[in-house]
Amino acid sequence: MSTATYVLGGYQSDFAKVWSRNGEDISDMVRAATLGALSDAQLDPEAIETIHVGNAFAELQRGQAHLGSMVAQMVPELWGVPAMRHEGACASSSLAALAAMAEIEAGRYDCALVLGVEELKNLSGDQSSVNQNAAAWQGHEDIDCRFMWPAAFGLMAQEYERRYGLKRKYLNRIAEINFGNAKRNPNAQTRKWNFEPAAFSDDDVLNPLIEPGTRRQDCGQITDGAAAVILAGPRFAANYAARRGLRLEQLPRILGWGHRNAPLRLRDKLAHSAGNDYVFPHVRQTITDAFARAGLDDVMQLDGIETHDCFTTTEYMAIDHFGITPPGQSWQAVESGLIEFGSKLPINPSGGLIGLGHPVGATGARMLLDATRQVTNQAGAYQVDGARTFATLNIGGSCATVCSFVVGVRG
Repeated sequence: MSTATYVLGGYQSDFAKVWSRNGEDISDMVRAATLGALSDAQLDPEAIETIHVGNAFAELQRGQAHLGSMVAQMVPELWGVPAMRHEGACASSSLAALAAMAEIEAGRYDCALVLGVEELKNLSGDQSSVNQNAAAWQGHEDIDCRFMWPAAFGLMAQEYERRYGLKRKYLNRIAEINFGNAKRNPNAQTRKWNFEPAAFSDDDVLNPLIEPGTRRQDCGQITDGAAAVILAGPRFAANYAARRGLRLEQLPRILGWGHRNAPLRLRDKLAHSAGNDYVFPHVRQTITDAFARAGLDDVMQLDGIETHDCFTTTEYMAIDHFGITPPGQSWQAVESGLIEFGSKLPINPSGGLIGLGHPVGATGARMLLDATRQVTNQAGAYQVDGARTFATLNIGGSCATVCSFVVGVRG
């Protein structure tokens, strides 16, 4: 990439917290994430020159739009700083990060706050589920169901079964791994949850069918949450490093990125890829774009991955689209244990969306923050030993908006 973008610090809220129970709302989440990121980076608010907020459903959940200006409302020291809001369903804050990077690369600004925030627990689960259908093509998906997203990603499982064969035991194992990883994460929504062993089987009582192809443990955990990162260009980062007695090369940076889009409707994407090796060729392109910009030749040059697992099928798809296995053979990486914590290429050591939680518009920023923590040895109990290079994959809707980042330390 022509201009490096460095990650100076960040913040993640406790994804088990339901903010409305304490009389708080999305505005309080904005304040906490902004101040938390500034504190972690040891920066004053005056250092921030531009602000980018990612959010998907605030209008529907809270009747609140115009979140760019919410930042200065809650942190008055940022009064006058240019800000904007980005929406791309679950990929909203990845888009915010891409926009901030573009401004840094263009030389407009040297230091940016990227914030992802979502409040989903203030309404009933059924109402929140209906609101999230806005990330699909309303009235046009042609999926007969009660719950859109379990049904949509159930169709993905059925597509893998039709093209390549798919044994459900591998989806169950992905869920078990991610819930297990979440036990190590002090911010995970499910860190205190306990399950019977049969919950990770096709037991119709302990793991009931939600929609065809999707059981309860396949589902990511919708929750409240905020995450933020502070990004900087080389000049700002060099001064920042020098003040801390570091070399610029010792700071984490975004080594590569990818961003692709496809139409909203799931069935159109599945039909478009008929005859292709990959179920979602544009997802594969997103990842290989990020690898090319980062100078990576092979996925095994990574030390780990934070990937979108809104459902186990999404992670199953990510495994072969990352190139970890041949197309359609993701089961090999599950069966071998390759993706488990402590193995060669751990996926979602944080717990992912299944174990850690999925505050929709905040997930991309959270992934970017976790990747940064891993390559700087700041991930605590879920630290991957010796991690220097980590990748993310973040999708919006049924893989309609797709973003990937590679984060690393090269010094």
